[in-house]
Amino acid sequence: MKNVRTFAGILALFWMCVIFAFSAQEKEESGEVSEAISYRMVNSTGILFHLHLDEEQIREIAGAIENTVRKAAHMTEYGILSILFYIWLGKWQFRVRKRSILAIILSALYACSDELHQLFVPGRAGMISDVLIDSAGAVSGILVFLGVKKCISFLWNRHRFKATES
Repeated sequence: MKNVRTFAGILALFWMCVIFAFSAQEKEESGEVSEAISYRMVNSTGILFHLHLDEEQIREIAGAIENTVRKAAHMTEYGILSILFYIWLGKWQFRVRKRSILAIILSALYACSDELHQLFVPGRAGMISDVLIDSAGAVSGILVFLGVKKCISFLWNRHRFKATES
C-alpha cells in the first residue's frame, strides 16, 4: 500500500505538469482544442442518436456548449488531482476528514498558482472564478472517490460476511 501512495504522489506531480502544459497554451491554441472536443461531442451524439445534424447545426451547438465543456474539463482535472493528493497523503496516516481537507487545499493552492501562471500566457487571464471552479472540481473528486470507496468497502464486507456464513 505504501508503494501505491508513493506512486500516487508521483502521478500527482505528473498531473500537475499536464495541467501546467494546458495552461501554457495561448488563447487561440486552447480555444481550438475546446472547439474540437465540443465539435466531436456533438457530432458523435448526433450519429449515436440519428439526429441528422448538418455541419452548420453541429458547429452552432458545439459553440454553445464549448464554455461548459471547458469548465467541466477544469473540474475533472482538479478532481483527479485531489484524488491523487488524497491517496498520497495516506502515507502520513491522517484521518479521512483531514486527508480530504488537505487534498482539497493542495488542489486549490495549485489552482491559484495555475491562474497566476496564466497571467503570463498571451491571450490568457487568471480568474478567481476559475479557481472556484477548479476547487469545486477538487471537492467533487474527493466526494466521488470517497463514495466509490465506501460502496466498494460495503460490497467487499458483505461478500466476506456471506463467505463466512457458508
